[in-house]
Amino acid sequence: MPIYEYQCKACHHQFEALQKFSDQPLTECPECHQAALEKLVSAAGFQLKGAGWYATDYKGKGKAANEGSDTSNDKPVGSS
Repeated sequence: MPIYEYQCKACHHQFEALQKFSDQPLTECPECHQAALEKLVSAAGFQLKGAGWYATDYKGKGKAANEGSDTSNDKPVGSS
């Protein structure tokens, strides 16, 4: 669910509200109780948590492939 920012035109109180896309915009200010709320336009933000696609699929692939190829040149020196 997205977080929307609101500001009251009457008392200039700003706050955030967690709402569904299908929810109607809020109209009444929780501070002054007037029907003067305005939905603000703000940058969307998100955070990846847990074992997401980046950590499991891309984070260490290049490093693991390169480490394995360097060991093929290390051969023990034996007597012939």
